[in-house]
Amino acid sequence: MSIAKVIVDVQAKTINQTFDYLIPERFQDILSEGMRVVVPFGPRKITGFVVGIKDSSDFDKVKPIIEVLDIQPVLTKELLKLGKWVAEDTLTLYINAYQAMLPQVLKSQYKKEIVRNTLEPLSPELEDLFAGRDVIGFEEFEQSIIPYSKLQKALQNSIISINYLVKSKITKKFVTILEPNKESYLLEEALMDLSPNAKKQRQVLSFFIRNPDPIEQTKLFTILNSNRTVVKALLEKKLLKEYKKEEYRNPYDENAFEKTLPLTLTAQQEEALNPIKEKINQSKHDVFLVHGVTGSGKTEIYLQAIQEVLEQGKEAIVLVPEIALTPQMVKRFKGRFGDKVAVMHSALSSGEKYDEWRKIQMKKVQVVVGARSAIFAPFENLGIIIIDEEHETTYKQEDQPRYHARDVAIKRGQYHNCPVVLGSATPTLESFARAKKGVYKLATLDKRTNEKEMPEVEIVDMREELHNGNRSMFSTRLKESMESAIARGEQIVLLLNRRGYSTFVMCRECGHVKQCPHCDIALTYHKRSNQLKCHYCSYEEHMPRQCPECSSDSIRYFGTGTQRVEESLNELMPHARVIRMDVDTTRKKGSHEKLLTSFAKREADILLGTQMIAKGLDFANVTLVGVLTADSMLHLPDFRSSEKTFQLLTQVSGRAGRHELPGHVIVQSYTPDHYSIQLASHYDYNQFFLREMQIRKTFRYPPYVYLSLVTVSHPNHVKVVQITQRIVQLLLKVVGEDTVVLGPTPSPIARMKDRYRYQCMIKYKNEPNLRKYLKKIIDQFAEEVRKEDLLITIDMQPYHLM
Repeated sequence: MSIAKVIVDVQAKTINQTFDYLIPERFQDILSEGMRVVVPFGPRKITGFVVGIKDSSDFDKVKPIIEVLDIQPVLTKELLKLGKWVAEDTLTLYINAYQAMLPQVLKSQYKKEIVRNTLEPLSPELEDLFAGRDVIGFEEFEQSIIPYSKLQKALQNSIISINYLVKSKITKKFVTILEPNKESYLLEEALMDLSPNAKKQRQVLSFFIRNPDPIEQTKLFTILNSNRTVVKALLEKKLLKEYKKEEYRNPYDENAFEKTLPLTLTAQQEEALNPIKEKINQSKHDVFLVHGVTGSGKTEIYLQAIQEVLEQGKEAIVLVPEIALTPQMVKRFKGRFGDKVAVMHSALSSGEKYDEWRKIQMKKVQVVVGARSAIFAPFENLGIIIIDEEHETTYKQEDQPRYHARDVAIKRGQYHNCPVVLGSATPTLESFARAKKGVYKLATLDKRTNEKEMPEVEIVDMREELHNGNRSMFSTRLKESMESAIARGEQIVLLLNRRGYSTFVMCRECGHVKQCPHCDIALTYHKRSNQLKCHYCSYEEHMPRQCPECSSDSIRYFGTGTQRVEESLNELMPHARVIRMDVDTTRKKGSHEKLLTSFAKREADILLGTQMIAKGLDFANVTLVGVLTADSMLHLPDFRSSEKTFQLLTQVSGRAGRHELPGHVIVQSYTPDHYSIQLASHYDYNQFFLREMQIRKTFRYPPYVYLSLVTVSHPNHVKVVQITQRIVQLLLKVVGEDTVVLGPTPSPIARMKDRYRYQCMIKYKNEPNLRKYLKKIIDQFAEEVRKEDLLITIDMQPYHLM
């Protein structure tokens, strides 16, 4: 008797364990760990993951598995182990961790079909099943008595393939291939026998006599201006044969990438690369931090390290922040490694993502470049993992499972005995502190590869501008510099640092601010639709003509959105061509790329945008970078706000003067003396690190302590406070005396979607059993969570404290 241990797809703490199911005779040869199955669970049928197989069960009655969803495992043995670790580390359910590793397509409702890939005879049973058809529904196979092992074998030999139909959308793409069915002398004889009137048929046949190679049907139609009727006649005469071939949707045109060769490295690059290569050759795990100024050639180090890995027949994962997944980044990797590269990020359609994932699963590629979730790529022979711009907060997943890609990378690096490389011009304090202590190996690149100086940074005090009567959002200095840059035919990048600083509506008479009725947050004004919208719960209403409090008509919007800056620019410099890049203009698929390409072709003078333009862009003609509202992030209730400001200013300054032309940066600020702005203007990371570390030490924040955040939410205010209080009391009983438990306090956004939110923060140096305590505490509230609409979330590494 064979028994499968299955983790079922039920979102409940009580179900977070394996269940035993009998493996029916017909699945015994093919079922293996990492496959998804459908199993009976109470009265329902649900999906689950097979995480183990054993000979017997401790239970007398074991229900059988209903069906197997995969013929090949979707999770490798390593990923099964890793998923378990992620779930335990982030205090989430196993099922959440496993699902986070798979492309969306595999989580939706779908039907399956079997496609015949060849005209060669199949095994007699399969021939009977197909009965002359090219495609059959999977359920036909399930109703037959053919063993699954026969199907698995045909699949492994690529004789057939399995197609997933998601909500009637095909997620695999097939093309029809035509080729001659007879030797060319026999085709020539057939050509003589064809009636002179069958001109089109004669034309196709002559084509195949000259070009006997297989060709796509659509290509043939284009070349000969032919059609399906003609081909069908030749197929019936058995002169041609056809078959279907799977074509991977390719979001990138391979021919568009110019091949590039490795560049000669500078002494600093050599020094950074050699120890990494050493670990690759010894198959040893270590973590390297490459701290290099913008333009110091970090990408070339990555490319040459990957080259080394590929030569050993191993694989590589490269993570880049979502916003830096620009065509430029893809171009560098595709240019060097061509079709060995798969790219995974959110701008791809779910079908494209699925195809890229399958290329990895089928071992058709050796390198994956992608955003956070690409860390789970199903490679089985990893030689290196690289995380570029490692300071980016997007590497932390903000909903379950709340993992940090860096931690997962290090875990995988240990498993595969391979190096993990973190790169950044402004590493997080945590990483830099680890490198200083020798936990990570540090490599410093403080020179640009072209030996050019870093652009000069000038800080403009906006308070003085106000005193001098300049009420516009552009300082006199910035206006003049923009005018002269445009006059010289050079380009400008303008960054509006808008996180936590948006256009809200306020009455000038009574000071009333329009708030969302369901969340404790001001509504944001969107000019295009003249609507007020809540960015947390999507509530929207029309912009009021008069104040709802005092009926005055002096109701205005405040703050600077990108749309407003664009309007002011058009008034100020009507001759300048502006491209605006923000969430609204980059919604459509491919729009991000379109706007950047157009800027690269110099079809605009000014690129105006939010954070998304601060990173990874490389334009030879950009000489001026302007930062509006540099300090809007400094005043957020977040202990990392100075660090984030320093990082952003350093990153955006690196966009200027990257090539022959010298660069200049103008930073506008209302708090120009703040150390993060001052030190960013001198690119002095080391001084910033020392200064910020002092503050973190005084107030006990990471990296001196670890943080965990428990957030409780419920529609009833009193209930939330009571539950959070009980959690704090339970924690205080079990944690050590150096550990601080703060709270209960209202979350910075105290009400969201009509739910009140309270939190408690745990600051600790050493609490080896904290996860165990928190798990126990949550289990005590399991009943209330189930019955009373209570929500308790735990973040073991909070990055967003809002």
